[in-house]
Amino acid sequence: MSAADETLGTIRTRIPARLDRLPWSRFHWRVVIGLGTVWILDGLEVTIIGFLAPTLVAKGSGVDLTNSDIAFAASIYIAGACLGALFFGQLTDRFGRKKLFLLTLVVYLTATVATAFSFAPWFFLLARFFTGAGIGGEYAAINSAIDELIPARARGRIDLIINGSYWLGAAGGALLSLIFLDKAIFAADVGWRVAFGMGAILGLGILFVRRHVPESPRWLFIHGREEEAEEIVDSIEKEVEEETGEDLDKPEGDPIEVRQRRRIPFREIARTAFRVYPKRSVLGLSLFVGQAFLYNAVTFTLGLTLTTYLGVASNKVGIFYAVFAAGNFLGPLLLGRLFDTVGRRPMIAGTYLISAVLLVIVAILFNNEAFSDWGFIAALGVTFFFASAGASSAYLTVSEIFPMEVRALAIAFYYAIGTAIGGIVGPQVFERLASSNDPGQVAIGYAVGAIVMAIGGIVEIFLGVKAEQQQLEDIAKPITVAEAEEGGEEEGDEQRAARERTDERHRAREQRQRQGRRRYRLGPGSASYSPFAGFPTQQRPEWIDLEVDRIAREVGKEGEVDTRTLAARLSASRWGPGRYRAALREAIAEGAIVRTGRNRVAPAGRADDAGDATASDTTVG
Repeated sequence: MSAADETLGTIRTRIPARLDRLPWSRFHWRVVIGLGTVWILDGLEVTIIGFLAPTLVAKGSGVDLTNSDIAFAASIYIAGACLGALFFGQLTDRFGRKKLFLLTLVVYLTATVATAFSFAPWFFLLARFFTGAGIGGEYAAINSAIDELIPARARGRIDLIINGSYWLGAAGGALLSLIFLDKAIFAADVGWRVAFGMGAILGLGILFVRRHVPESPRWLFIHGREEEAEEIVDSIEKEVEEETGEDLDKPEGDPIEVRQRRRIPFREIARTAFRVYPKRSVLGLSLFVGQAFLYNAVTFTLGLTLTTYLGVASNKVGIFYAVFAAGNFLGPLLLGRLFDTVGRRPMIAGTYLISAVLLVIVAILFNNEAFSDWGFIAALGVTFFFASAGASSAYLTVSEIFPMEVRALAIAFYYAIGTAIGGIVGPQVFERLASSNDPGQVAIGYAVGAIVMAIGGIVEIFLGVKAEQQQLEDIAKPITVAEAEEGGEEEGDEQRAARERTDERHRAREQRQRQGRRRYRLGPGSASYSPFAGFPTQQRPEWIDLEVDRIAREVGKEGEVDTRTLAARLSASRWGPGRYRAALREAIAEGAIVRTGRNRVAPAGRADDAGDATASDTTVG
């Protein structure tokens, strides 16, 4: 089929802007619960198989596995995840997000149930392969769908928390293993089957929620289904307006022009990823390999390290692992907001480098036998508080920095490479070091993981992309948009005049920021204050223009008003982190409103003592 046969036509749409300007609502919670909870399943699957190993190899387990079978089961699960990610990833870009995130969950459910009914080693191994394939496919389908449905202002922290929820499953698997290993509660041939059955029950509940998550409107309008995309966005907007009781603002900015395609050839996708964005390809590879080595240097041998070097009883390892997993989840949970305020580059590079330095310190102390069992876990918990946020940001990065048409495949590609290196090369190296009965060898393994993690952080410093609070189409222009622009018309006089006025407004704002005290604060430039961190927040100029205009209109209607009351009337808490204070400060600086008191503002010209109220560093309430 020729390229001409694949082309459907050219449309102009505001769907991306309409989705990104939505306030947080029940719809977004439905997306998070329906799509994001799969990482809990992955954590449960990976962890519980390790802790159930003694039961599975015991006499009377009903499946007659050996220790070598258990090791092979871990490898074949990883192989299934890598191949599943690549196979389902390209199908996700071709056939849509919803079809694939339903299909991959069904694959996982079927394979997990089959695992619970295993009767021979070959059947158990086959079931584990397809369980991994389903989970690997989930990574590609889910990350792409989440990023295309979650508003840009919250995309970073939501993505990090969702990816970090893997460790909730890991903690649950570690604690549940204490029950399933207790022969006083479960017979040897029953407990492990119930454990896998619980994963299937959880997955079935997720499937019911997921059925109500719509297809990505972004995917639909690119593939010639713009009417369906419009209907979905209309229904979402109606639901949000009914929930908030307020009319939504008009989306800011110009519509994007898209040349629709039925399908995009793989050669064009590959060209875009590796020829148009070669630096971003290096960045994605560096981040994934770095986090894979760091994690496998520690987590794969954690149980062996605790029992061999620190004297922890094997039936108590699950408790230590659960504490370690909790630290891993707290990192993305507590640091995630900073990835949307301080910015992607400083936070990703910072978490990678800090965790690398901390692991080197842990390695030195471990080699000097300076740790007790709980002291060791506490030190690792602090280290992986940062490492987990960094590792989650690797998934966020590759899902943002490539065009929509290649997004799922890019996630799958880098996930597969990182997982393969971490799950095939890493375990073989680090297990040999941990089994040496020499703490110095373990320390070497930790140092290797730290060095590779640090390389990822350094690459982020030089090649990182400022994606915080940015529309996906601005970070990486869709292939179809680029095609449409190549054949587009010249800019008209009226459009040029409007653009020049907007550019002048933005230049004046940047000049004020360079002259004020704020230029000395940490974080990206051209920014606004985040009340959470005290650091600047990168924002799209169109967004703050819209919010300044909203503030000016509301103050014009109300007259003199308290800034907190103004925020409530504007529902500013739904705008995103730091955005109300930034817009209020800019409205004063531009002269759209004036300050009349510490926490009071009025329409321009209403106050005689406006005086210094236009200073760029005016404090706002």
